[in-house]
Amino acid sequence: MKKHPSVYAQKRKKIESRLIRLMIGLLFVFAAFIAGFLVRGDEAFLNYMGFETGLAGMDANPGLTVSGSTYDSLSARIAEAQGILEQHSVDDYDLESTTEEVMDVIAENTNDPFVSYLNDEQYDAYISAARETYKGIGVLFSENQGEAFAIDVFAGSQAEGEGVQPGDFVVAISGNKGPNGRWSQADVLKAIETAGDGVLYITWRRPASIDARGGEEFSTELRVSDYAEPNVETEINDAGVGYIKLAQISSNSADLTAEAIKELEEQGAKAFVLDIRNNPGGYLSQALDIGTLFVENGTFVEVSTKDSTFTKEVGGKTATDAPLVVIINGRTAAAAEVLAGGLKDNDRCMLVGETTMGKGSVQSVSGFSFGGGIRYTSAYYKTPKGYAINGVGISPDAGVDEGSSHDGDAQKEFAMEMAGSAIGQQ
Repeated sequence: MKKHPSVYAQKRKKIESRLIRLMIGLLFVFAAFIAGFLVRGDEAFLNYMGFETGLAGMDANPGLTVSGSTYDSLSARIAEAQGILEQHSVDDYDLESTTEEVMDVIAENTNDPFVSYLNDEQYDAYISAARETYKGIGVLFSENQGEAFAIDVFAGSQAEGEGVQPGDFVVAISGNKGPNGRWSQADVLKAIETAGDGVLYITWRRPASIDARGGEEFSTELRVSDYAEPNVETEINDAGVGYIKLAQISSNSADLTAEAIKELEEQGAKAFVLDIRNNPGGYLSQALDIGTLFVENGTFVEVSTKDSTFTKEVGGKTATDAPLVVIINGRTAAAAEVLAGGLKDNDRCMLVGETTMGKGSVQSVSGFSFGGGIRYTSAYYKTPKGYAINGVGISPDAGVDEGSSHDGDAQKEFAMEMAGSAIGQQ
């Protein structure tokens, strides 16, 4: 039996009515959505309507006045966040600890492994490392990839007696793994300064090579004392070869080296061996002055900074034109590598030993007006012939591994023989 047509008409009208109401509702929602965009910046209107915006000065930086845009300036972004918190937050923060944490985050996010924030104590300790006499434990420290290691151990020191050797990395001091999970050179110097005349309990790691991870760990108990680093040591053998060991390139290294050359020549030296193994570098100006003692004139190093590339020359009255052999190893670093590369590229010496560390960069420390400072890489070195030092190192002309010989120093023995053989060829 067919249903009456009026039933269908009634159902159709109901469906059409629902569709019309639905469309009207959607249009209302859409209109409200558009209106929201139009009035969302009108705080007075929204408050009148009973809404709380939660906005605090979206139109301008509510905090410090800084140069730069928040689109490309970290300082502007930090200042904006600081301003919002200072004006609207019910909580506060500790300025010193927050500064240190922010600086550490900045350092971690750069591609420069040497960037580090130094607070007041660390900054003072870093500056004090330039002194010839300082509080120490009989160890000369350097740094590799942000980690402090012993680059030299003073003869007769307690550290030597405890078995500390060049190449040993600091793992922990008094059980502490370090301010940022590792001990930088500045952190170690700070710990030594803070200890006064006390005792430091240091855990060391002895890797297979300077860049190797892992290695045997051992602990020492070392008392802090006043040490005067013997920067230059000399001797002469029966063949007339004068030997000069230069521990680091400090503020008076060129004068000390010149004095050593003069004294050895007065003793009959006709050739020289310059030992810069385990030398962590130091003053570039002093490395150039030492180069002048052996090279009459010429380009000695190429320096690249953020803004320019330039060369440094040596020239003047040399101290000697006698044959020269230079000993290097994997712990010869920075300005000491510049010295080795400059002498080699000027055809003034033979290099003996092992490829140097490859730290062909300059680390500068800039002080802050509020105390402390920041350490960063400010330049890179290349040899006079344009060879990169950073990450590569200086290769020896004659490779000799560290190993045993009848006097316990195969590299020195080989270098002395090479210098001796050059005397007869003059």
